[in-house]
Amino acid sequence: MEKRVLVTGASGLVGRALVAALVRRGYAVNVLSRQKQPSGLPDVRVYEWDISAGEVDARCVDGAQAIIHLAGENIAQPWSNKRKRAILESRTHSIVLLYDLLKKQIGHEIRTVVSASASGYYGDMGDRWISEDIAPANDVLGQTCLEWERAVSKGRHQGIRAVSLRSGVVLSYDGGIYRKLVGFVNAGLGAVPGTGKQWMPWIHIDDAVAMYIFALEHPGIQGVYNMAAPEPATFSAFIRLIAKQQGRPLWLPNIPRGILKAVLGQMSEMLLSSARLSVEKIRNAGFRFTYPEIGGAVKALSGKR
Repeated sequence: MEKRVLVTGASGLVGRALVAALVRRGYAVNVLSRQKQPSGLPDVRVYEWDISAGEVDARCVDGAQAIIHLAGENIAQPWSNKRKRAILESRTHSIVLLYDLLKKQIGHEIRTVVSASASGYYGDMGDRWISEDIAPANDVLGQTCLEWERAVSKGRHQGIRAVSLRSGVVLSYDGGIYRKLVGFVNAGLGAVPGTGKQWMPWIHIDDAVAMYIFALEHPGIQGVYNMAAPEPATFSAFIRLIAKQQGRPLWLPNIPRGILKAVLGQMSEMLLSSARLSVEKIRNAGFRFTYPEIGGAVKALSGKR
């Protein structure tokens, strides 16, 4: 039987890498997009949806046995009340739209949903090691992740295996925080936010993609798992390692917490919160990391220049 997966959020940093990896692994892929356009790959079909209008092409689930749900508005933009609502609803309304479609599609083959979530679920936890049973933070990111995971878990009422992966910061040469910080460092504008002692949960994009596929292919994986490298790094260590790899000095002083909050508002939580994620649960399930420590990850990324 053909292996086919429906992927949402396929145009994002992780989504692009995931679709390519699935095709290399022998999967055919259905993709949901706001605009129908040729995928350029023979094993990838593109279908349209409009989350705000509650519309989705019913053919998107044809032949698929699983959904990998990555769709969601970018959080790295100013958080107005309208923006915060869009960040939440783009994640929750989208999966509800798909579950409603499945209720109407008698005979569909979907048995698994693997969804993104985020380490922002936990908020600022200082130096404490964080396992998956910790309660969510009572802030924007914490409550967004809670509602996101609740929406995903409703698939169990339809006999679907539902998995949520609480991702740390994904490091990739092709975009995201690593690419931005390299640019700042090379321009002489690199600086450590706050004290720099805050723990930054991170994961190399190759390991992130591998973990989505691991969750997809292992029926024993259910519920919530932390998605981060087993050896977290402080923000100070991370940016100083980038500077060392780039051969550039970090001459600017740390950016005070008060200035970051004044400029970024609630969005400053992403830079200042400390989350030291434990990944024993996914490791005990059999997952193995290619890049367990930050030095090897940054070296591999800098080697792609």
